[in-house]
Amino acid sequence: MQTRMTELFGIKYPIICGGMLWLCKPDLCAAVSNAGGLGNLTAANYDSGEEFLTAVKMTKALTDKPFGVNITLMPSFRISEETYDDYFRVCCEEKVAAIEVSGKPAEKYINMVHEAGIKIMHKVGAVRHALHCEMLGYDAVIAAGFEEGGHPLNDDVSTMVLTPRIAETVKIPVITTGGIADGRGLAAALVLGAHGIMMATRFIATQECLVHQNIKNEILKRQENDTTLITKSIGMQGRALKNNLVKQILDIEEHGKTEELWPLLSGQMVKEAWQTGDVNEAAFYVGQSNGLVNDVLSCSQLLDGMVKQAEQILRDNLQKF
Repeated sequence: MQTRMTELFGIKYPIICGGMLWLCKPDLCAAVSNAGGLGNLTAANYDSGEEFLTAVKMTKALTDKPFGVNITLMPSFRISEETYDDYFRVCCEEKVAAIEVSGKPAEKYINMVHEAGIKIMHKVGAVRHALHCEMLGYDAVIAAGFEEGGHPLNDDVSTMVLTPRIAETVKIPVITTGGIADGRGLAAALVLGAHGIMMATRFIATQECLVHQNIKNEILKRQENDTTLITKSIGMQGRALKNNLVKQILDIEEHGKTEELWPLLSGQMVKEAWQTGDVNEAAFYVGQSNGLVNDVLSCSQLLDGMVKQAEQILRDNLQKF
C-alpha cells in the first residue's frame, strides 16, 4: 500500500503513531517502525536536550527503520524555549526521518529542519491553518478531526468533513487523524483524499505500550460515547476519558471556578496513573476511537491486519461498482 505519505517518509504502510505524553518512548516508537509504520518519540517526555538525545539513540538501537518525533509547541510550565531549541537541534543532528509539530507553527525551525534533510508536518484542525502551513513550507499536514484525543481545535469539525476539505485545498500530502482505529478507517481516509493516517489511542492497546494493564482493560471496556470535552473555559479544549477526575473538572468549569482547575491538570498525575493503573484520578486524553478498540495486539499484528482489511474493503467496493 504505497501512497505519497509512504514515499515521503520511506515507510511500508501509510500509518503513523501520534504523539502521546509519557507513552511514546523508544520501545513503542521502535515497535511501530519495525511493524512498517512511522513510530513516534514524543520530545516532551524529556526535560532536557541531553535526555532527549539519549532517547533518540535508544530508539536507533531498537530499529533501523525511519521514525518520527513529536514536538508540541505550546506554552509550558516545564519546557523552556531553550529546551524546544534543543529538541529541534537534536532531531537535526541525529537526522530523524520526520518531525510532527502541534500547537503553534514551527516557523523558526523549518529551514534548519529541511537543511538536515528531515520532513516536517503539522497537525491542524482547519483549512486556514493547513494553507498557512503549506505557505510556510511544511512537507505535509495532518487533518485532525475533533474526534481525536488530546486538544482538538475548537472549530469542532469532524474528520469526515475536515479531511476532504483540506485535501481539496492544499497540494502537499494530507494525513488524517481522529476516530481511526482499524482498516475501515484507513480505507475511508484514502477515499476521502488523505494519503495516510495517524492514530494514537489505538496504540495504547498494544503489547509494546508500557502502561498498566488496568488502563488497557479500560480502553477495551469503554465505548465511543465515553469521552468528553474539558477545559474549554480556559481556552485549552481537550478530549478526555470520562472518569471521576474529569467529572470534577467539568463541575468546576460549570461553576466558573477556573482557578481550581490547574492542580487537576498536572501532567505528573497522568504520568503516575499510566503506571499505577488508577483509571479515575487523572485526565486521560483519548479519542472517540476507543469505541473501536476490542483487543490488545502487537504493533505488527495491528498494522498488518489494518492494511489487509483496508485493501480488502477497497477491492470489494471496486468490484461492486
